[in-house]
Amino acid sequence: MAREPLTFRRLSGLDRSGPPPAETLRDAPWRPWTIPNAIGFVRLALVPVFLVLALSSDDGTDAAPAILFAVIAWGDYADGIAARVTGQYSKLGALLDPVIDRLLILAGVIVVWHFETLPRWALLVLALREIVQLGYGQWALRHGIDLKVNWFGRIGVWPAFAAIFSALVGLETVGAVLLYLAIVLLVLATALYIREASTSR
Repeated sequence: MAREPLTFRRLSGLDRSGPPPAETLRDAPWRPWTIPNAIGFVRLALVPVFLVLALSSDDGTDAAPAILFAVIAWGDYADGIAARVTGQYSKLGALLDPVIDRLLILAGVIVVWHFETLPRWALLVLALREIVQLGYGQWALRHGIDLKVNWFGRIGVWPAFAAIFSALVGLETVGAVLLYLAIVLLVLATALYIREASTSR
C-alpha cells in the first residue's frame, strides 16, 4: 500500500488523517530494531537517571535534571519524526511511546511532589490518570484492541510536560496553570478512551 506524501504537516504530526500504519496494528510483528525504537529505548533508560539527579538536588530546580527532562520529553517528538521519515513504524513503537510518556510524567510528579513545587492535590490527580492509562493500555493489549490516541491525549501530554519542566526551573505559578490545563485535557482524553473501549467490545 502506497504511503501518503510526506508533507510538512504530515512530517510534523499536524496531519494525522487516514488510517494508522498497518505496522502498528495488533496483528503486526513487534519489529523492535528500528531507528524510532532506538530513540525510545534511550528515552526509557534516561527516565531513572532523571529521577536520581532530580531527587539528589537541593531544592528540585537544578539545571541538569531540568535539561534531561526536556530532552526525554522532546524525544517523543523526535521518534515520531524518525518513524515518518524512515517509514519504520512498529507495533512495539506504538505501545512503547505512550508508556515512556506516562513513566516520565510519573517520575516528574514524584520529584515535584517531593519538593512541593506544584499543588499536591493536582499532582495526585495527574498521577492517578497516568496510572489508569497504563492499566488501560495493558487491558487493551490483552483484549486485542488497537490503541488510538485521541487529540485530547495527544495535546494534553505537552502541558503536563511543560508544567513539570516549569516547576523544575522554578516557575511554579506557570507550572500550576499548565498543570490544571493538562488535567482537564488528559481526563477528557481518558473518558473518550473508556467510551471507545466500551463500544468496541
